[in-house]
Amino acid sequence: MINYLIIGISYAFACVVQPGPFQAFLFSQSLLNGWRKTVPLVFAPLITDGPIIALVLFSLTKLPPIILQVLQCAGGVLLIYLALKGYKTWKTFHSRKEPAITGQQNLFKAVMVNFLNPAPYIGWSLVMGPLLIKSWNISPVNGITFLTGFYSSMIIFSIGMVMLFAATRSLGTKVNRILIGVSAVVLFLFGIYQLLTGILA
Repeated sequence: MINYLIIGISYAFACVVQPGPFQAFLFSQSLLNGWRKTVPLVFAPLITDGPIIALVLFSLTKLPPIILQVLQCAGGVLLIYLALKGYKTWKTFHSRKEPAITGQQNLFKAVMVNFLNPAPYIGWSLVMGPLLIKSWNISPVNGITFLTGFYSSMIIFSIGMVMLFAATRSLGTKVNRILIGVSAVVLFLFGIYQLLTGILA
């Protein structure tokens, strides 16, 4: 049981620290809204991963490649759209007050970014799915421990990253504006990458 807990924690850490669309989105939101408004967004995978897990486990290793392609293209378009919004924020940041955006709107964006991100589908198809099936077949307790270790650790690590990102807000308006611009560029690059990967796959 302990070994599956360690595996879950380790894989969660790798997922959080590896740059990706969802991490870039959290980074931009941390800069714009601070850690208090961004922390709830780290729970988005708990909303999106349920259907993903069910789909992958139901059709493990038989998921049509076209689905991943469509998801990558859709995710790329979404990230480019968010990057353009970030660019507009960067242009007017010097006269910008606290964003008039609701937590529900931010959470919806976070859910969409994660749902259209192919990484969870690939991760559950190639890594997490087989591990969950193997651990569950040995003992349901092992499977539950594996899932608990993964998601609890992912949330904790993500909160830490959000607070680290948000700490850069104290560096001053000019630095913060630069970082917002950087986050918009990162989102745009991830969007282009996902879009091209989906088209050329």
